Amino acid sequence: MVVNLAQEVSATWQAAQDATALRHVFEAIAPTSCPYDYNFHMHTVCSDGKLQPETLIEQATRLNLRGLAITDHHSTNGFRRAQQWLEQQRQLNPDVAFPQLWSGIEVNAGLLGDEVHILAYAFDPDHAAIAPYCQNTAATGEDYLAERVIAAIHAAGGIAVLAHPARYRRSPEDLIPSAARLGIDGIETYYAYNNPEPWIPSPRQTELVKRLGEAFQLLHTCGTDTHGLSILQRL
Repeated sequence: MVVNLAQEVSATWQAAQDATALRHVFEAIAPTSCPYDYNFHMHTVCSDGKLQPETLIEQATRLNLRGLAITDHHSTNGFRRAQQWLEQQRQLNPDVAFPQLWSGIEVNAGLLGDEVHILAYAFDPDHAAIAPYCQNTAATGEDYLAERVIAAIHAAGGIAVLAHPARYRRSPEDLIPSAARLGIDGIETYYAYNNPEPWIPSPRQTELVKRLGEAFQLLHTCGTDTHGLSILQRL
C-alpha cells in the first residue's frame, strides 16, 4: 500500500508538470472554455485570495472542471496544498473524476518600463531557477526583468504566459510583440476586465489580444483571476 501510494503521488506530481499536455489544452482553448471547463488564473489565501487551496480544488471538483492552475502571487504553497488534497482524495475516492491540476504562479516583471504579470504553468516548483519568484514578494534587480522571468520559467520546464494584456499602462500592441520577442509562450486571451456576472470574456479586448496572439503564434489561455470565494468570478 505504501508503495502504491508513493507511485500515485509521483504520477500526480509528474502530471502537474506535464507542459506538453498543457500546451495541447491551450491550443484548444475557446471563448467558452472558462469557467466551467478550464480555469488557469486563480488565487488563494497563500497570496491575496480568500479561498483556502483545499476549498478551491473542492469547488473545481464539484463543478466538474477538467483542468486548472492555482496562480498565487510569488508562491507555490497554494498549489502544493491543493495537490496534496487531490492525492488524498484520489486514494479515498478512486471512482471520482477529479480535475487535472497543473503547477502555477503569477510573477511581477518589468517590461518596456511597465510592470506586468507573467503566469507560469507546468513547471517544476522545486527547480532552482524558479526559486527567486517563490519568496512571497516580487524579485528585484536583474531577476525582475521580463526576459529573466521567462527564461527561468523555461529552465524549470514550464510555459510562460502574459497575464491580462489589456490591463497595463502600456498597450497590448506594445507589450505583446515585446513579450513575444523575449520568448513568451502565450497570452491570457480570454479575460473579463470589468468583472461581469456571469463571467464572460470582454469582447473588445479579447478581439485585439487574440489577433495579436495569432500574429505572433502564441498560445491562448483563459482564467477568472478569482480573488474571492467563488472560482466563477474575479471578486
